[in-house]
Amino acid sequence: MSDTVITREHLAKAITYTHYRELIDQLLAENKTTGTNHAEAMVEYTRMNAQRMRRVEKTTVLDDELVELMLSVQNKMIWVILTEAWCGDAAQTVPAMVKIAEASPLIEVKLLLRDENLDVMDAYLTNGGRSIPKLIVLDADTLEEIGTWGPRPAAAQQLFNEMKAQEVPYQQFVEQLHGWYGKDRSRTLLEEFKQLIRNWSRLQSPEEQPMERL
Repeated sequence: MSDTVITREHLAKAITYTHYRELIDQLLAENKTTGTNHAEAMVEYTRMNAQRMRRVEKTTVLDDELVELMLSVQNKMIWVILTEAWCGDAAQTVPAMVKIAEASPLIEVKLLLRDENLDVMDAYLTNGGRSIPKLIVLDADTLEEIGTWGPRPAAAQQLFNEMKAQEVPYQQFVEQLHGWYGKDRSRTLLEEFKQLIRNWSRLQSPEEQPMERL
């Protein structure tokens, strides 16, 4: 574990996923999005992302292995997610991460808006860029960093890198990336998190687990 730039003050102003969803709906009703850029295109991205989040919430299903893994977690963690309503990758992955976290009573999820927390964002750049979403996993008691994830599942990141290298036109770029997410239905992310949870957590051994879970 290592020290992190995230403080109790950051966590005090962080919001829950439910609050985040309500905030997005409220802003869309005013033709706005999170952040300061309320251009029509940004608002339209956000509107599409609200639909994506609803779809991911409905279609993401944790298998028995992942549920058991989450129930066996023994250490309290805070999952801090840097996000923005206009970010398509966040819309495709944040609901799934939240669903995973909710399977453990010892994990609390806190969302921070990227552009209001650039001091945190700039400590977690991806290839020099402020890519989101970014998950930072903290020990709940000490706020020491346990691990990170983001901004995309490995296969999606590879596709992103390949299209960027080929200078694929933006619209085609977006369609291919979101097409990947639509077909994958969070399966790759869920598989990645199985190993991440094993790395991040103190887990009950099978003999320690209650009889009814065996």
